Amino acid sequence: MFASTRVAHDIDKADFEAQLPKLRTDLLEAQFDLIAAKKFPVILVVGGMEGTGVIDALTNASKVLDTRHATTYALAAATEEESERPRMWRYWRTLPPKGDMGIYAGGWYTSPLTDRILEHAGEAAFEQTLQALNRFEAMLAAEGALILKFWLTIGRKEQEKRLKKLDSDARTRWRIEESLWGGAKRYRQVERAAEQMMRVTHTGHAPWISVNAENPYYRGLTVGLTILDAIRDRLAQADAKQAVSAPVNVPAIDGRTVLTDLDLTQRLDKTDYKQQLAKYQDRLNELVWKKKFRKHSLVLVFEGNDAAGKGGSIRRVTEYLDPRRYRVNQFAAPTDEEKAQPYLWRFWRRLPRRNHIGIFDRSWYGRVLVERVEGFCSEADWRRAYVEINEFEKEMDDAGVIVIKFWLSIDKDEQMRRFRAREETGYKHYKITDEDWRNREKWDDYADAVCDMVDNTGTKVAPWTLVEANDKYFARVKVLRTICERIEKQLKVKKRKS
Repeated sequence: MFASTRVAHDIDKADFEAQLPKLRTDLLEAQFDLIAAKKFPVILVVGGMEGTGVIDALTNASKVLDTRHATTYALAAATEEESERPRMWRYWRTLPPKGDMGIYAGGWYTSPLTDRILEHAGEAAFEQTLQALNRFEAMLAAEGALILKFWLTIGRKEQEKRLKKLDSDARTRWRIEESLWGGAKRYRQVERAAEQMMRVTHTGHAPWISVNAENPYYRGLTVGLTILDAIRDRLAQADAKQAVSAPVNVPAIDGRTVLTDLDLTQRLDKTDYKQQLAKYQDRLNELVWKKKFRKHSLVLVFEGNDAAGKGGSIRRVTEYLDPRRYRVNQFAAPTDEEKAQPYLWRFWRRLPRRNHIGIFDRSWYGRVLVERVEGFCSEADWRRAYVEINEFEKEMDDAGVIVIKFWLSIDKDEQMRRFRAREETGYKHYKITDEDWRNREKWDDYADAVCDMVDNTGTKVAPWTLVEANDKYFARVKVLRTICERIEKQLKVKKRKS
C-alpha cells in the first residue's frame, strides 16, 4: 500500500559509514540546486512509534543539510497565542518558502494521532480530521510543494528494549519523560491509529513512506536516499505544479445572476442614515465587549467594484471601536517573500487572535477576481482556489472565528460618476489610478468572476452578503446591521427591537 524502500535490512555499521559520505555530498548538492532553482519548497514529515529514532533522524538531518535553508520543527502543546487561532495556524506560519526545506517531527499529524491513541477522539472524528489534512496537503502540492512523509516502525519487543535503554541514560531520559503515548503499553493502539492515518492520507502528492527502523543504519540510508531521489526527480520536472479539480460553473441561461437581481435603487435619506448609523455603531460596540465574544474573533472581508465605498464602510464600522482590538489589512501585489509561499500564506499571517477583529480591505478573493480576470494566475490555480478558500474559512469557523463577507455592488453609471468626482476633487486624486480605468474596461469579465465567486464560496459558515451600494448611506447601514445580526446569532444574544 505504501511506497517501498530500496535498501536491504542487513546494513551494518561498516556499510553505512562507507555509503554516508557520498550520500551527504549528494544531499547537499541537491539542496544547493533546490536553493538556486527556487521552484518549490520541500516539506518532510517524520513520525513514528516511540523508540524508533525520530529525534535521531531529525538530528542527523540537521547535521547533513545546510540549516540556513532547512528548518526543523518539533512543536509541543499549543501556546496561548496559537490556541486562539485556527488549529492549523501554527503550521501555516512555519511553511518553508520555495527553495527551502521544512522538517516536521510528527507535524500536523501529532495532535489528531494523540487524541485517537488516548481515545480523546472517536474513529469518525479522527477520519474527518485526516480528510481535512488531505485537503491541506493537496493545496500545498498544487502550489508546487514536494511533500514526503516518513513513518518509522519497530516491533513491540524491540520498542520495550529501546525505551528501557533510553530511560537508563540521564542524557536521553527526557525522551521517556515527555512521552505522549505512554510507551510500549499502548503499542497496539498506536499501531492501529497509525494504520488508519496512513490509509486515509497516503496520496500521490503526499505519500507515506513506511520505514522499518529496527536497524538504525537502514533507517538513515533509506530516509536519506528517498529524499535525495525525490528532490532530484522534482528538479528535473519542467513544471512543479499539479492541476487540481474544482467546481464546474453553471451558465446563467436566462441571463439572471446574483448581481442582476440586486435592487441598486435602494436609498436612505440623511436623517434616517444618521439615526441608524448611530444605532448599529452603538450595538456593535456593545457586542464586541460582551463576555461571550472573548471566545471568538471577528474577520470582516470587504470586496467590491472599484469606487463602491469599501473604505467608507470600513471607517463607519471602526469609528467607535477600541483601536487596540482591530486591525485593517490592505494588500497590494504580493512581495517576493509572499510569492515564495502558498497563495493563502500572507492572509493566514493576519488572522486576529481571540477577542480581536481583523478587517480585510481586499482579501484572498483576489485570486478568483483580479488574478483570474487579468491572467496573473493559471486557470487551474483560480479554479482550485474555490476549494482551498472554503477549507480555510471552515478552519476559521471551527476555531470560533466569525467570518462575515461583503460584496459592495454599484452599476457602471454610478462608478463613472464617482471616478469623475475623484478626478475633480484634490484630496481624492490618490483614489483614482490608471488601473481603475483598465479594470472598468473588463466590467463584464469581472461580473462573471464575481458571480462564480459567490456561487462557489457562499457557504453556510461564511455566506456572502451582497450590498446594494449605489447609495452610500444605505450600504453603510446594511453593512453594520449585518455585522450586528451575525454576531448576535453566533453569540446567541437576543436581537434588539428596532
